[in-house]
Amino acid sequence: MNYYIEYAKVWVSVDVIIFGFDEGKLKVLIGRRQMDPGRGAWSLYGGFVNANEGIDECAARTLQELTGLKNLYMRQVGAFGAVDRDPGERVVSIAYYALINVKDYDESLRQEHSVEWVDINHLPQLYSDHNAMVSQAMRMMQQKMKVEPIGFRLLPQLFTLTQLQRLYEAVGGQEIDKRNFRKRIKEMGFIEKTNLIDKVSSKRGAALYRFNKKVYNEDPNFKL
Repeated sequence: MNYYIEYAKVWVSVDVIIFGFDEGKLKVLIGRRQMDPGRGAWSLYGGFVNANEGIDECAARTLQELTGLKNLYMRQVGAFGAVDRDPGERVVSIAYYALINVKDYDESLRQEHSVEWVDINHLPQLYSDHNAMVSQAMRMMQQKMKVEPIGFRLLPQLFTLTQLQRLYEAVGGQEIDKRNFRKRIKEMGFIEKTNLIDKVSSKRGAALYRFNKKVYNEDPNFKL
């Protein structure tokens, strides 16, 4: 028996906002749209939800197709469903944002999918409402980083305090007082100083730190 035949069909898709941190800049992975309508326009990466999968499953599959990485930090941003958002068909898109360490991303996959890392402060006009998706995802990430150390997913396993400060400045959009920042870091038992030294990005050699998830889970009262 056919149900709901009196209603118009609506397509459901997902779009993923993938954030990365590189060279002191917060970046988003975008590419040229390779299908009509809007072929050639800058766009987020996405796809339609299959009949046999949920929207979270579709988002995870889409992320893995693009990055080759599993179990990424991923959160739903929201639904975007303006009637005229897609000139092709009536499409409702569920947006998700994910955080990855840029160095973990296989360069061959980036080339295969023809995507680029673009500074979030210099994003071009994107297809449809994708700029609004990025803006909303950014606001959500800013709020989340104030109460949960998700930013470490954007960093390598070992990092300097300067890298960590630059990350929070890039996400927050404003400079942070170095002295106060480092004082706050010392109060956080889950940011451990190692015996290793970074001699690549620092001429004098800067101490390398790491995030201790076990310590954080024991006392997750975090606020930066």
